[in-house]
Parts: sequence; C-alpha cells; structure tokens
Amino acid sequence: MTANFDTAIDWDAYVALRRDLHRHPELGFQEFRSARLVADRLRALGYDVVEGVAGTGVVGTLRNGDSSRRIGLRADMDALPIQESTRVDWASEVPGAMHACGHDGHTAILLAAAEIIARKRKFDGTVHLIFQPAEELGGGGGARRMIEEGLFERFPCDAVFAMHNMPGWPAGQFLFREGAMMASSDRVVVTFNGKGGHAAVPHRTVDPTIAAASAIMALQTIASRNIDPLDSVVVSIGTLQAGAAYNVIPDSARLELSVRAFSPAVRDELEARIRRICTLQAESYGATAQVDYQRGYPVLVNTADETREAVEVARRVFGAENVQPDTEPLMGSEDFAYMLRERPGCYLLIGNGVIGATDPGTGLRHCMVHNPGYDFNDACLAPAATFWAALTEYRLGPQ
Repeated sequence: MTANFDTAIDWDAYVALRRDLHRHPELGFQEFRSARLVADRLRALGYDVVEGVAGTGVVGTLRNGDSSRRIGLRADMDALPIQESTRVDWASEVPGAMHACGHDGHTAILLAAAEIIARKRKFDGTVHLIFQPAEELGGGGGARRMIEEGLFERFPCDAVFAMHNMPGWPAGQFLFREGAMMASSDRVVVTFNGKGGHAAVPHRTVDPTIAAASAIMALQTIASRNIDPLDSVVVSIGTLQAGAAYNVIPDSARLELSVRAFSPAVRDELEARIRRICTLQAESYGATAQVDYQRGYPVLVNTADETREAVEVARRVFGAENVQPDTEPLMGSEDFAYMLRERPGCYLLIGNGVIGATDPGTGLRHCMVHNPGYDFNDACLAPAATFWAALTEYRLGPQ
C-alpha cells in the first residue's frame, strides 16, 4: 500500500471502536446502542446530526464554503443472527448475534473518515454521512425505508457512495465495476396442494410431492433453455418440506427458492417462467400451486461517471497496483441498490484478506462473510477511511 495515512488520526482508537461494536452486535432496526455511539461521535466532530431516520438510522451533515455541491457516503450498522465461533477478545457478547459481514468495520471506517474530513475541511460544499440500519433484512430493509422516509429530500445528494469489505482479496485493495455489479435477489415460496392419504393406496390421493419434484426439475430448465446463456441467473431451491410420516402421503409440499439476475428484464422473465412452470406442473398431476413471489433487492448498478471518478481517486492515493477497475460482478445482493436507483453513485469493495490465509494480528484464518468464524480485518480501516476523505475532497474540492 503506497498511501501515507494521516498521522493526526489515532488509528488504534478506531480499531478499539470497531472491536467495541463487534462485542455489541445489534440486528436490523435494533441498532440503538450503535446509533447513539455514532451520533455522539459525529456531534463531537462538529456535524449536524439527525437521529431516528428509518428508526435507528443516523445522518451527519457537515457544510463548508458556499458551494451547492453535495455528496453522500453510506455505511451499514446491523449484525446477523449467527452465533459467533471466534475466540477473539472482542467476540460477540450477545448470544445468537454477531457482526459476520463487517458492518462494524464499515461504521468505524466512516467515523474515521468523518474525523479526517472535519479536521482538514478541504472541501467546498456539503457532506452527508449516512449510517444505515437493517441492510441484512432484504427488500424491506433500511435503505428502502430511509428513502421512503425522504432521505434524499431531507439530505440532498448529487451522488452517493458505499463500500463493503471483500474477503478473497488482499487487505486494502480496491475493487470497482461500472454498470451492474450485484444481482437482484428474490424469495419465492411455492405451496403445492393435493389430497393426502395412506401411502398404501396412492391412487386415492393427489400427491403434491410428485408435483413439487417435477417442478424442481423443470425449474432448472429456465437457466439452460429460457434465458440467454450470456445472462447470468440463479434459480436455487433452498428448502423442500413435505409430510411428517413415511406411510402418509401429505396434503401439501412447500418449496422456497432464491432467484437472482443482473437485468430487470431478465428478472421479470424469471418470475413469469417460475409462476407458469409451478402452476402447470401442479395442474398436470391434478394438484394446485400457490406462488408467493417476493421481490427483494433490485440490481445494483454503478453509474459510469461516478465509478470512473472513484477509480481515479483510488489510483492517485494508493497506486494502480492496488486498484482493480473492472472486477467481476457478484451474484450476491445489496440494498444500497435502492439508493443507486434514486441517485448516481458507486458501490465499491475493499479487500479483507485472502480466504484461508492466517491473520497475523488475530490468528484467525480469513473466511467468507456470513460465517460464524468471520472477523473484519482492521488493516482495512485506515485505507478505507483515507479513500472516503480523498473522494470527498476530489468531488467537492475548491473550484
């Protein structure tokens, strides 16, 4: 890493802050302690602070000069309902909850950036720091609720940016992608209804498990026969539930699907095909199917100009060797996509360490997020916060 990090910042204090957040994880829309901590620190730095946005969200605003230009930087605060298996000193003290996705790190990063921005004041315009609740909750999570409660009317932004740690890449490397970067994510619940009965007389029943099994196989033809091979899609069956006894044909069977795509048009086609396949497969066996199609996060699309500017900033500060400007898209999803539907901007990644490598500071082996053995890599704090401050100065620099 080529950057010289701000020596006026007590980086050890932000490591301690991150670990404090890790000890006290809070699930979506329950981030009361985290929100108070964020609000108190922003006020101490001179920001105007609004609390209670989307329940537990916090927005800190700092103005400097007389320019009308505005930037929004977003961090998520919520944890996951996972029992932590690490044995670090700062492991979760809340049973059944942990920061298994690094949102403790994201919060600490933006607070460190808040200090750099406030102390240097090398900008002309308005900075909105958006601390969002409930990123992990799906389509009805924090970003959507903040927008519905007037986020961008109350805190206008010309562009908005967010960052997520990315295990699998060296710590501190920056990854970008213009256009569609993360997939939409939908949950589908299909209930097949038939007529149960004794397993010894199947001809007197309408077996919903046969209809469900046939639909499972037919659903796999969507990707192979209905969607352009150049369009990436996922149709995965996560649960299959039917019956409670080996000698009883049940009345119903239930499937739950995860459906992902990179195009709104393809997303619509997936829904139409899933509904048709499940309904007609059930009908062919004399059963019926009820399809509950739940739209989650939309496709996350980074706008061209904002992505190119972010790449340029990262190259200037950290060197081209630490910047990947055209990383592969991800089939995962992210509710920052809602904000990018409202305003131009860029969602970027910062490497959190090579998976399987041992962290010299903790002795933990780096693993993927949403894992009980995951921990955020504190080596990312300084480069990520430095990037946020540099991006702010680049976009709102004196004209």
